[in-house]
Amino acid sequence: MTPLFHDRLDVALLSLALLGLVSGLALWLFGQPDLAGIAWAAGVVPVLLALCVEIVRGLFKGEVGLDIVAALSMSAALIFGETLAAAVVALMYSGGTFLEAFAEGRARREMSDLLSRVPRTATRHRDGALDQVPLDEIAPGDLLLIRQGDVAPVDGTLESASAMLDQSALTGESMPVRLARSQDVMSGSTNAGEAFNLRVTRRAADSTYAGIVRLVEAAQKSKAPMARLADRYSLLFLGVTVALATAAWWFTGDPIRAVAVLVVATPCPLILAVPVALVAGLSRAAHFGVLIKGAKPLEALARITTLILDKTGTLTDGRPQIVSIDRHGDMSEDEILYFAAALDQASKHPIAQAIVGAAQARGIALPIPASVLEMPGEGVTGIIEGRRVVVGGTGFVAAQLGMAKAESAVVEAGSVVVSLGVDGKLAGHIVMADALRAGTAELLSGLRDLGVGRILLATGDRRAVAEAVTAGLGLDAVRADLTPDQKVLLVLTERKNGPVMMVGDGVNDAPALAAADIGVAMGARGAAASAEAADVVLLVDQLDRLLPGIEIAQRSRRIALESVAVGIGMSVIGMIAAALGHLTPVQGAILQEVIDVAVILNALRALRIAPDHGVQIEGSPGDPSVGRPPSPTVTAP
Repeated sequence: MTPLFHDRLDVALLSLALLGLVSGLALWLFGQPDLAGIAWAAGVVPVLLALCVEIVRGLFKGEVGLDIVAALSMSAALIFGETLAAAVVALMYSGGTFLEAFAEGRARREMSDLLSRVPRTATRHRDGALDQVPLDEIAPGDLLLIRQGDVAPVDGTLESASAMLDQSALTGESMPVRLARSQDVMSGSTNAGEAFNLRVTRRAADSTYAGIVRLVEAAQKSKAPMARLADRYSLLFLGVTVALATAAWWFTGDPIRAVAVLVVATPCPLILAVPVALVAGLSRAAHFGVLIKGAKPLEALARITTLILDKTGTLTDGRPQIVSIDRHGDMSEDEILYFAAALDQASKHPIAQAIVGAAQARGIALPIPASVLEMPGEGVTGIIEGRRVVVGGTGFVAAQLGMAKAESAVVEAGSVVVSLGVDGKLAGHIVMADALRAGTAELLSGLRDLGVGRILLATGDRRAVAEAVTAGLGLDAVRADLTPDQKVLLVLTERKNGPVMMVGDGVNDAPALAAADIGVAMGARGAAASAEAADVVLLVDQLDRLLPGIEIAQRSRRIALESVAVGIGMSVIGMIAAALGHLTPVQGAILQEVIDVAVILNALRALRIAPDHGVQIEGSPGDPSVGRPPSPTVTAP
């Protein structure tokens, strides 16, 4: 059955139970007790039937839950004519089921959202013309045209002289990669440069991206289901309830005492208090930009002991940032940035756009470039304020300046150098890298304070880059050069040591997110695939939101457990009183409602949780500037 059907069924059952109880009370007040009993029974029967179906399904799966106690109490009350007590129990049970379903929501949409990132059609060369064909019709050997900004729909080899591809969603490599003729192109890569021709080597169903989709589906199916918190206490509570009810009937010969025990024993503190506390926790977490997809993920989030982090776009900002500006002449750093950014306005290259963003962040007013000529993947030449400017890779700039040897800056692994030449002379270099997010060390320390004992990095990027980025962070392990299936294997291996949380943002992270006990996606700029496969989505591009998210989950769970302990304790006292004949079934039902109100009010404290670990409300770190306050507005030097 679909989630929509379940939602409608829960609403219908709650409505029938409420209608039966209210109409029965009205008939009873107007002196029609027989009709009142019929109305109460009519409201109970649909709830009881639905409950019995769920119990049978659970038993076939080997699951025994507290639903059995609720079914016993309603059945016994109906059999022995205590219809009002049965109606009250039915209302409380259907209300608890509705709350739990509301908390769960629609945890995941169809996996078609993952597939939607790849175009459903492709542009194919055929008989000297271009035509749009469905992916299913593409066969190995076909020649496709991949335009700027398009996603490669299938695996193939490059037929053009060169291509600039953004493979970050697949490999974790943050910088665009330049490929030469005959090199392999993976499906799911985005064309970051000029249009190129792709010779198909695999059908769409056999390509890299389709393989990742299959990994996600397999990981979701193999993921161990999270049991409801309430069900963990079901067998013990069920045994105590049945024993007391049987003893009361056996020693007194009065079946009504057994009914009263069952009514008081209806586990409404568990059925109601737990979902109320967790729903309140979900609401509170959303206030901090943490979307948790249901009560079960929130509960699991509270028990995490191992954290696995992706690098690009997760531990790092995922966008090229200026690390330093090296001067090779009389120009100041602002002047170097001024000329480079002014010319790069004409380029769509991610690094060029990052340079433009850095200049704008520092308040530099940029003129319009003239006579622009771009060599895709190499660099750009043009005129800025009457001066001849060239910006791009060191080799390209050296060739444009007529230099025999390219002069470059000394950089660390994972960095990229952009050179600038003005009026035939080398002006300087701009060193760029995918920098670590601000406050990462403090974040990891805070996570350890919250009980995360083991923190690892898992990336598809090169080991040298991964180690350079994470130096000094005190990670327990760094795993680099990982494919999507290797990330899944790492998650499964770490799960042997306790509940695992995986945090990522790319398509290549989606299978691991699905396999982890809790998958967390960077939803602000991450791939739709990772957001769909995850249990938790960070709605803002700030990794530090993990701290309040985990803390709220832990405290919500603690409040739920407190409510359960108090509610069950009071219920046991009421059960003993009912067994001794001090409570009738209706009185037991009323007492149970008083207990329900008390535990619900306690559970609602989760709405006021104020995390001790703060967050950076001002916005995402990762200012593309060099790392200092913006300079005053700069005009033409």
